Amino acid sequence: MATPNPSALDVLDQQRFSRFHARAVITTGMGVFTDGYDLISISVVLPMVLHSFGVDRLTGLQSSLLVASALLTSAVGAVVFGVLSNAGRKRFYGIDVTLMAVAALAQAFCGNIWMLIAARTLLGFGIGADYVLSPMIMAEHSNARDRGKALAVGFSLMWVLGAISAALLQIALEYFHVPPDLQWRITLGAGVIPAGAVILLRRRLPETPRYYAHIKGDGEALKAVVAQVAGDEVAAQTQTEGSLSAGMRDYFTRYWRRFAMISLLWFVYDIVIYAGGLFGPSLLGKGVGLTPAEFQLVNSAIFSVSGSVVAVLLIDRWGRKPLQAWGFVLMGAMLGLYAYSYHPGSSAPLWGITLYGLFFFFNQAGPGSISGAGMLGVEMAATRVRGLVQGLSVTAGRLGAALGVFVFPRLFQDYGQSFAVAFLAVTALIGAVLTLVGIPETRRVSLEQASGEAAV
Repeated sequence: MATPNPSALDVLDQQRFSRFHARAVITTGMGVFTDGYDLISISVVLPMVLHSFGVDRLTGLQSSLLVASALLTSAVGAVVFGVLSNAGRKRFYGIDVTLMAVAALAQAFCGNIWMLIAARTLLGFGIGADYVLSPMIMAEHSNARDRGKALAVGFSLMWVLGAISAALLQIALEYFHVPPDLQWRITLGAGVIPAGAVILLRRRLPETPRYYAHIKGDGEALKAVVAQVAGDEVAAQTQTEGSLSAGMRDYFTRYWRRFAMISLLWFVYDIVIYAGGLFGPSLLGKGVGLTPAEFQLVNSAIFSVSGSVVAVLLIDRWGRKPLQAWGFVLMGAMLGLYAYSYHPGSSAPLWGITLYGLFFFFNQAGPGSISGAGMLGVEMAATRVRGLVQGLSVTAGRLGAALGVFVFPRLFQDYGQSFAVAFLAVTALIGAVLTLVGIPETRRVSLEQASGEAAV
């Protein structure tokens, strides 16, 4: 079988950002929009769900399982689809959002809390698959100059927009005096809409050029992708000589420390953001006189969106490493100030909202658009191991998220707000140190250079 010359990939790396790239961002990003909607929607309706089923403890086991079930099974989905992706990225693309659509709709018809936990368990499996496939497919289609921006928009900003949509829908239902038991069912079930809308678009997205080049070795198929992005004339000039990438063992032997650090960083990041993000609206929002949906909307629409804009502007100029390190430091600083200077019932609620909002701003301007967007795994792992490394790092992140979801409310209940929030602040600072010592810079270089694929 003829194998493609890497110059074909050079042509794609040097292309300007085009309509093809914009369509790929939307097509892949809508899955992440759905992820953000589904994961945050439970936080804005959590008190209503618990009350509907007669549960009176916000920090109990059932509450934690409602929040954590989707996180835990997303770890399983990530590994399964990470392994399957070497049989073709596109082959499984669309299955992930189909699972999310079915599970989201099922939530609206659950008759008890355990049925809802089961529905969210299936939902998490689809989310885990999407966390692997979407950023990997986007990265493998991107040019080198704009890859960071494409991933930041598709897997950071789109997630935030999904979270905003969940909060807006719940607020609208409240405004029209929809009964609480119906409010949470509509809010959770509406996750079927963005998931269902993108299924057909995903089936039309072509297989990635990196898959054809480094795994399948199909030069003619690679030319077809080049023709879609750069035009038939450019595609005709590409060569079909070269070699396939090395085996999995070679990459893991050489780069296992890097892969471990990618996973550790996502683990640390998700402890902080999911504990603060999912329980913040219920446990902290009431301290500033806001409902969970209002608290989520303020932080997402004002602070998170503006942070995402900063990330898009700087990520391919300043670089991933400094942006993430400073983001972690400033997240920790905002949480530390919140822990020791603001308490529920304070006469200055605006101070609390501002500090917590800045935590979300620096999150999106830093690690939320890098580690939290799956950028490190797809950029620093070679094509043949990219799906598996991404799956393992997603799993590490989900385990960190589940840990934060179970530990944070317990710390909040047993030791108070200051101790619980300070715990998250220290964890964020650990993330900054790990970033500085553990990862290289990958801005504006090809995936083959960023991952070390050409050196093995």
